[in-house]
Amino acid sequence: MIIAVGSDEKTKLTEFTVEELRRRGHTVQLHGALVKEGTQWPDAGEQVARAVAEKTADDGVVFCWTGTGVSIAANKVPGIRAALCWDAETARGARVWDHANLLVMSLRYTSEALAKEILDAWFNTQFSKDNVDIENVRKIAEIEKKYATAR
Repeated sequence: MIIAVGSDEKTKLTEFTVEELRRRGHTVQLHGALVKEGTQWPDAGEQVARAVAEKTADDGVVFCWTGTGVSIAANKVPGIRAALCWDAETARGARVWDHANLLVMSLRYTSEALAKEILDAWFNTQFSKDNVDIENVRKIAEIEKKYATAR
C-alpha cells in the first residue's frame, strides 16, 4: 500500500512511524514538515487528505500536537474520514464502523509503543460489510454533499 504521512513537526514519533510503515512493506509519501520545515498543521492535514482523496495514496497518517487540528483540516477534504485515535480500540472501531481512511495521532500523547499498537489495529482491521455501517458511511457522504452545494 501507498501511505501518505504528514505532520506539522518532524519528531522521533514521526520518524518511528515512517520507518515502521516501511518495515511493514508500505511505500511512504512524505508531506508537511516531514518534507518542508515550517509547514503548519492545516497544510499538513490537507496535504495528506488530498493524497488519499485523489487516490495517489491508499491511506494516510497525519500528526499534530493534539491531533485535533489536523483532524479538522483533513475532514474538510471531500471523501475523507479522518479519525483521531488515542489507542488501538479507537483505531479498530474507526476502521470497522466509520470506514476511516486517514489515521490521526497526537504527537503529545502517543508513544512509539502505542503508535505500533494503533498501526497494528488500523492495518489489520477491515471495513465492516454490515448494512447498518455501510448506510452510516453513506449518510456521511450525503452530509458532505449537502453542505458542499450550500456554499
